[in-house]
Order: sequence, then structure tokens, then C-alpha cells
Amino acid sequence: MPITRLLSVLLAVLLLAASPALAQTAPASAADTATQLQQASADLDKAGAQLNSIRERVEKYRDDDARLVDLKVEAEALNRSILAISVATRPRLEAIKARQTELGDPPAEGAPPEADVVVEERKKLAAERNEINALTGEAENLSIEATKASNRVTEIRRQLFTDAILKRTEISADLFSDAGGAFAAETQTLGRTVTAWLQFVWKFKRMQLLGAVTLSLMAALVLLSGSYRLFAPYITRAARQEKPHYITRLSVAFWSTILPTMAAGAFAGASYFFLDAFKVLRTDIAPIVAIALGVVVAVYFVAQLANAVLSPSDGHWRLVRVSDRGARRLWLLIFSMAIVNGADYFLGTISEVLGSPVVLTVVKSFFASIVIGALLVVTAFVKPVLHRGEPPNSPGRPWPRSIFVLLILIGLGLVLSSLLGYVGMARFVATQIVVTGAVVVTMYIGFLSGRAVSATNAFAETAVGKRLEERFGLGQVALDQIGLAAGLAIYLLIFVFFVPLILLQWGFQVADIESWAYRIFTEIRIGTITISLVGILAGIVLFVIGLVVTRWFQKWVDGNVLARSQVDTGVRNSVRTAVGYAGVALAGLVGISAAGINLSSLALVAGALSLGIGFGLQNIVSNFVSGLILLAERPFKVGDWVVAGTTEGFVRRISVRATEIETFQRQTVIVPNSVLINGQVGNWTHRNKLGRVEVAISVHAGNDPRRVQELLAEVVRAQQGLLRNPEPTVVFQAFSAATLDFEIRAFLADILNGTGVKSELRAAILERFRAENIAIGGPAAPEVPVKISKEGAELITALLDQATEKVRPAGSRKRRGPDEETAKT
Repeated sequence: MPITRLLSVLLAVLLLAASPALAQTAPASAADTATQLQQASADLDKAGAQLNSIRERVEKYRDDDARLVDLKVEAEALNRSILAISVATRPRLEAIKARQTELGDPPAEGAPPEADVVVEERKKLAAERNEINALTGEAENLSIEATKASNRVTEIRRQLFTDAILKRTEISADLFSDAGGAFAAETQTLGRTVTAWLQFVWKFKRMQLLGAVTLSLMAALVLLSGSYRLFAPYITRAARQEKPHYITRLSVAFWSTILPTMAAGAFAGASYFFLDAFKVLRTDIAPIVAIALGVVVAVYFVAQLANAVLSPSDGHWRLVRVSDRGARRLWLLIFSMAIVNGADYFLGTISEVLGSPVVLTVVKSFFASIVIGALLVVTAFVKPVLHRGEPPNSPGRPWPRSIFVLLILIGLGLVLSSLLGYVGMARFVATQIVVTGAVVVTMYIGFLSGRAVSATNAFAETAVGKRLEERFGLGQVALDQIGLAAGLAIYLLIFVFFVPLILLQWGFQVADIESWAYRIFTEIRIGTITISLVGILAGIVLFVIGLVVTRWFQKWVDGNVLARSQVDTGVRNSVRTAVGYAGVALAGLVGISAAGINLSSLALVAGALSLGIGFGLQNIVSNFVSGLILLAERPFKVGDWVVAGTTEGFVRRISVRATEIETFQRQTVIVPNSVLINGQVGNWTHRNKLGRVEVAISVHAGNDPRRVQELLAEVVRAQQGLLRNPEPTVVFQAFSAATLDFEIRAFLADILNGTGVKSELRAAILERFRAENIAIGGPAAPEVPVKISKEGAELITALLDQATEKVRPAGSRKRRGPDEETAKT
């Protein structure tokens, strides 16, 4: 009692202390709401001013594609912030609607008036709701205007791209004359600029230059050595094969292209980064160095790819059927086109940095496009094709007619476009042929490699799979799963790495790709539904973490708390199962919430489901819940041998409503899940396929039972397929005046083979019994001779002859001779 009084006093004191705070809650909440609405209004005014600034800058920089991309990204970010402001007011709006619903409609005319407090509250709620609606409408209008500004940027950029591609230049002698003078002036300017920069670097930035180059080489070597440590041993081992498998050729081609190119790209990127960080580059030299490094990496990538696909030095590693001579010529032509295209971009960047006349850039691209077109025409007349089965050193045949015509048309199209003045279009097409073509070929090889690696039983045949099998003792299923994961990883690498390269080649900017990536991962809209891949991934990760924590907590509770408490096994199993269900449910709710799925929709589904149960869906819901239990507990799985009532067979499919069982007569029986949950189900292969077989044997009662038992034991021990541990036994079950009854009990590693093993065992026992003269049944009855007199035999013969004469047809009777007639008389 004293303790109860003390608790009561403490509770009263706490309530008295909390009452002032509770009294101040309503005014503070109202003040916070007003402050929130004021802040939202100020944010919308700020967003409107920012939107006007974006519109002005769009018109100002309508000829600068890079600036337009930044403005488009800014407009999209502004649109998202405007929508966020509108969304932030929704909870308060929903609360106001709920309170107004509680208050109900105002009293009708003639009805008693409401209290002043209610009238005042109703006015405040209406005013606040109107203010929120006004803010929401303003936010929607600003969002529409921001979307229009973004679409305007897209339209301007599309027009810029079209104008740049279809712009026509008059090709004349004056053009080349002006270009010649501009080229001479540019050469002198470039020489002075580079010389001055080198002198400056050598005098004042010598150590920084050496440090930048050293660090760049170290970064490239670390990447290259790390990559080759992972992949090169397998590639080198595979390269020693005389006739490599197609999967091996694909893997070697893909990785021998990617790894060196990544190392070269790392060296180029690190070089530029360190040179810029150490202040070695000047503003007029930095773009030239950047484009030079990029061109070198691009040309190196094309050369490596052509070498991997064509393999000019070894025809056994070639991915296409071309001759050795044709492979060498094709590699030289592809490399030449890459050099020409890279030189065009490098010289164009120099002209842009040095401020040379545009006519010089046009003439450079003019000659580059013509050279690439000529090289394509020359490629059309190469004869590299081999028929199936021809050795690589055979003389090649011409291209198929379709490829020949395509190469001629593209080559002549580039030349004619340049001669007609459409130099921009010719340059764009030439670049796509060289760079985009190389990227697409690499992607194709990568997809083939990923598909080949993820094929069934394919990964186990690779060098990596064999190494994993030897090192970790993995089975075929585990290796197939690793192969599937490796194939998906290759697909993801190709998509993430090469798709942006293609987009950049087609005129898109980095900001465009970043904006699309943001939308893909956070704002996939399907009608009014918004899906976030990041949210879904976070939900899956949280669910997996919750599942792992649940399993750990189950083991901890069972192994520490319950085991030390000496709780009954059944109680321990119940507690463990309840903890598992609760943990999985909690992890599922956390994952669903993290994925952005509204739990209120689940409540609606639950309400509809309960209503359906009330209208007669008990059986369907029962089967559905039973199916979920079967899928969660897994008392049997697909492929198990089960016995459910009179149905016996193999489980072929488990769905949420019913389970399909295929009997031994190949009949499919559909069993409702509630029957399997509520009834008894026998599972021969629940935890493993170990099982016992019984074979009944009966012999004649005159045999020695111990001798028969010894013979049966010898036959069983010699039988293949029966386990030695547990040891098979022979049981003398019963005897009678006619038989001795035995039963053989033996265990099998795979109970599914029981029928065949029992058949072989019976045959072996029968052969041994016959060899040992063991009687199976009683002795046969003796034959009793029948004695008859001579007169009786003659009488029986005469009777048989008369019966035969009566049965025989008249025409078939034999004519009797004179002697027979006389004898008859």
C-alpha cells in the first residue's frame, strides 16, 4: 500500500507539471502552422523569381548547348522543389478536412446556434484551408511554368543540333585559300603557345610535372595490376589453348579490350587531374591536353577492340570467320579511320581554343570525312570472308552483296555530303561509324559473353569456375548460380559504362545523363504512381537485414534463454516460430515503408479481403493463407515424394491456392492447400532422400530357417545400392505348415530408386535359391499310372472311331474298298 500511494502521488505531480505545457500546445501548434504557411509562401515567391531568371538566361544563352543543359537541370530541380513545397502542406490540409468532418455542417436556418468557440474554430479552419488551397494552386502553376521552361530548353537544343548537322557550306577555291592562311597563322600561334608553356613548366613547375606524371603512372599501374591479378591468370591460361572454346574466346576478347582501355583511361584521367591540381596547366593549354588524352584513349580502345575481334596474328582466337590476310587489312583500315577521326577532333579543339576562323575547322572536317569515306570504299573491296570449315590461311572471298552495297553507299555518301557542303553531317556520321560502332561491337561481345557465362553448366567449364570448384568445393548448382550472377554483373557493367558513351557521342551532355539517371532511380512515373528504384533497393536491403537479425535472434533466444530455462521442446519450437513470424512481418513492414509503398493501400486490401470472407470466400482465403504457410514453412517442396490421403506422387507445383501432385501413373492431381494444412501428409524426401525398403520373402516350410536367413543376408550384403550403415537386417517374421515368412529391411541413399533396387534384389534372391536348391513352394504331386485291359482298349478305340465318323462331313468320308465291304458283311 505505501508503494501504491507513493506512485499515485508521483503521477499526480507529473500531471500537474505537464498541464501548463499541455495548455500551451494548441497555441504553439497554431503558431507553427502559420509560420509554416508563411515560409511556404516565401519559398514559392523565391521559386517564381528563380524561374524568371531561368527564362531570361535561356534566351541569353540559346546558342550555347552546355549552358542550356545546365539551365534544363536547374529548371527540373526547381520543379521538384516546388512540388515538395506543395506536398509539405498536405498533412495539415488533411487534418483540417478531418476536423471539419468532425464538426459537421453548420446548423440550418431556424436551428439553435452553435457555441461561439465552435463558430470561431470553423472560421479559422476555413480561412486556413483557403490559404493552403491558394498556396497549392500557386505551386501547381509554377510547376507547370517550370516544366514549360524545361521543354523550351529541349526544343532549342534540338534545333541547335539540327542546324549544326544540316548546315551547308559553299565549297569553293576561296574556302580552301582562306583555310590555308588560317592554318599557317594557327600553326605559328600554337607553336608559340606550346613553347611558352613548356618553358614556363620547365623553369617553375618541373617537380610538379614529374610528380603528376609519376602519380598518374602509379594509378594506371595499380588499376592494371589489380585487374590482371583478377583476370589475367585465367586469360593467360586460356591463351595457351590451341583450339579455345567460343566462351573462352569471348571472355578473352572482352577483357583484353576492357582492362587495357580502363588502365589507359585511368592514366589519362589521373594525368589531367594531377596536372590541373599541381597548377601545371594553363587555361589555354588545358583543353588541348584534355582532348589529346581523350583522343589517345579512344584510338587505343578502337585498336584493342579490332585486335580482339579480328585477331590478325592467330586465327584460332578470331571471333569472325575471316582470312588471315583479310583480318590484317581490316585491322589496318579500322585503325586508320580511328586515327583520322581522332586527328579531326584534336585539330578542331586546337582551332577552337586558339580562336581560329571557323573555315579552318570546316576544311579539316571536310578532308577527314572524305578520307574516312574513301577508307570505307576500300573496305568494301577487301575479300576477307571464309566459308564454314575453311582454314584461316585460305584466300578470302568477297563480302556478301548486302554488306558490300552498304559499305559503298556509306563511303560514297560521306564523300558526296562533304563535296556538297554538308560537312557537319558527314563529320557526325563518320564519328558514329568509328566510335559508336566500336562501342556497339564491344557491347555486343559483352552481351554474348554474359549470356554464355550464365548458360546452364557453362560457368563450371570456365577457368574461373574450375578454380572456384577446386578452392571452395562448390557444387554444380552453386556454380550455376555464380555464373548467373556473373552474367548479370556483366550486363550491368555494359549498361552503366557504355550507354553513357553512346549518348555522349550523339550530342547529349553529362548533365543530361545525370538528370536521366536521377529520374530512373527516383522518379519512374506510371500514371499517377511514382516508383523509386532507390527506395525499392533500400526496402529490399532493410528487409534482408531484418531477416538476418531475426534469424540471429531466433538462434540466440533458443540457444541461450530457452535452453538454459529447460523449457519443453514443443514450447521452444513454438517460441522460435513465433519470433520468426514476428521478425519477418516487422522486416516486411519496414521494407515496404522504405520502398515508398503506402501502407494505407494495404489496409484497404485487408478491409476488402475481410469483407470478401464475410460474403463466402472462406475457402478461397483459407487456401490462400494455407498456401502462404506452405511457402513459408516448406513442409514439402517441388520434387518431393508425398502421400496425402489416397494421393501419392511427386509435387510439381505449389501455388497460393492449390498444389499439383503428379502420381506414378502420370496423372496430375490438384489438391487444395487447406487440405494439406489440415490433414496428414507424408513426405518421403522431407529432409533428405534416405529411406528404408522392405522386401517380403516366403519359402517352403521344409527348409532350414537359419540357412535361409544366412543366404538372404549374404545376398543383401552383396546387393549394390543398399547402404551399409545402417546395416540391412533379415527378420524371420512368421511360419506355418506350408511356408516360412521372412522380411528384408535395408536403407537406400535415394528412396526414389527403391523400386529398381527391390526388383534387382528379388532377382538375385531367386537365383541364389535355385543355386542352393531352396524350395519356394511344396513338392509337385507324383504321376499315377492308369492300367486297362486289352478288350477295354479295343472298345474305347471303336467308340472313338464311331464318334469321329459322325462328326466328319459326308464329302470328306473315305470310300470303302471291296475288302472293307466284305469285312463288314
